[in-house]
Amino acid sequence: MTTNNKQKAFEVIGNPSGNRAALVAELSSLGFTWADLEGEPYWIDQAVAMRREVYEELEAAAAKLWSVFDRACRFVHGRQDLYAMLGIPELLWPALDAVELQSEGGLISRYARFDFAISDEGIIQLLELNADTPTGYAEAAVATPWQCERLSLDSPNVQMQALVAAAWAEEEPDTAACAAYGEHLEDSGTIDMLVKHSGQQVDCVDLLELWVDEGVLRKKDGQAIDRLFALYPKEWMAIDEGGEALAYAVESGQLQLFNSVHSIILQSKGMMALIWGLYELHMLFDAEERSAIERYMLPTYNKALFDGSYVSKSMFGREGGSVMLYDEQGSLEVKDEDGFDTSRLFPRVYQKRAELAKIDLEAGQFSLLTGMFVINGVPCGLLGRAGGLITGNTSHFVAIGVKAS
Repeated sequence: MTTNNKQKAFEVIGNPSGNRAALVAELSSLGFTWADLEGEPYWIDQAVAMRREVYEELEAAAAKLWSVFDRACRFVHGRQDLYAMLGIPELLWPALDAVELQSEGGLISRYARFDFAISDEGIIQLLELNADTPTGYAEAAVATPWQCERLSLDSPNVQMQALVAAAWAEEEPDTAACAAYGEHLEDSGTIDMLVKHSGQQVDCVDLLELWVDEGVLRKKDGQAIDRLFALYPKEWMAIDEGGEALAYAVESGQLQLFNSVHSIILQSKGMMALIWGLYELHMLFDAEERSAIERYMLPTYNKALFDGSYVSKSMFGREGGSVMLYDEQGSLEVKDEDGFDTSRLFPRVYQKRAELAKIDLEAGQFSLLTGMFVINGVPCGLLGRAGGLITGNTSHFVAIGVKAS
């Protein structure tokens, strides 16, 4: 199943195998154990080929935008008025100020993912940055190269493992954690794969079994944790029981987090509004950075200032939760009904709408969200999500590769 228009940014490659169960079992043996979720296919047994020139532009855009976000984060650091504007819980402000900011450019977060809207014509526009706790690693680093090899596509994702190893060699976490480790397939599988690719000796544990004793984070058996990688959104320290004690452990220097606590500055979708505002005011950014902002970022504000269509979402929404789409008349068109609406807890931002490419898969027509991982400061891996107008919990994973030269 392919498109006849060679000028389109994407082309669907391949047809589903008649023996899906065998392929699911093979993926499971590689460590991607959630190709099917609750009896439904999450992984789509096809692939999407991106035009090479579109990929090359995307890779360059991600590198330029990473520099933009790094500069903006350093501008924000130490300014509590801007912490407030970004919706960062006040509980975390002391830790943000007490912990030394990574001095080397581009490494405030060593494990992040941009999400882009790429139109059928190849127009690239940034939707958001997850610089704190991105998932989708096993999909991108393991399943995508496997599928691309099956379908004769190039995969830039093959470099992800080496970059993870380099990042973890610097951060040296002794423990990796997620909620319901061993039960939640996606989160457990994500940290398992990261640990495997790191080459480090790291203990994987259930986040819910950890406790804090006078500023020391401890495992269930009482063993102290010094350096922690956790798939745990940092803003939830202000909500969860025990969050205040965890924040104090970070603030007092008794616990080193990876990604660092400063990744929450990058994580806030309010950063999109801050960067756009600084761009409009001709502040902070050099000519190359301004060009990248103008070309690849969308107008984003703390209020709905648009004449046409726009999107509203929580500064700390995840998996599509809290997203509301408004049409050209400014009327609500669709809202996410699956994810948790975190706008009850955090402020909203308002962003101009962008068009996602439409792809015709065997299972139907979908909108394609294109993720680009940035690991150890390097844009390095594509993640495809096929869903509706809002890419949420019910979306599918589809491998994205690059057309061979």
